Amino acid sequence: MATAIFGAGCFWGVEAFFERFEGVTATRVGYTGGNVENPTYEQVKTGETGHAEAIRLEYDPSVITYAELVNIFFESHDPTSRNKQGVDVGHQYRSAIFYADASQKYIAEEKVKEWDAKGIFKRPIVSEIVELSTFYDAEEYHQKYIHKNGSVACGIG
Repeated sequence: MATAIFGAGCFWGVEAFFERFEGVTATRVGYTGGNVENPTYEQVKTGETGHAEAIRLEYDPSVITYAELVNIFFESHDPTSRNKQGVDVGHQYRSAIFYADASQKYIAEEKVKEWDAKGIFKRPIVSEIVELSTFYDAEEYHQKYIHKNGSVACGIG
């Protein structure tokens, strides 16, 4: 198995979106990219920790590639919106690809160029491409949130 980590706004919907794809074998929502160890949701939602709400995917690369996951990432949210997805506003909701190695970084950079060249979006992609730092699992009540609670709008809490 391999791992990919993305930030695409509120992690509840992003997790449910990615779970639909064959080859994605496990998901965990959490926080990464910040400067506080073991942050809580209450801390992250203030925007003061520097963390992004993110999803960690485990996937089978013989079934789905990292490049395909990056394509799905771009389809899962608005990658042209800086620090805002829907009603969620702040750096903690930023669009970001957290790469684990040079190969993931290269693929992410090439995919941004490819998607910008397609002209699908009216504005350029602003997704950050940053080296992965520690990923902290979110509290258990956030895991599989939509499965547990039904379709709930993000921006709550």
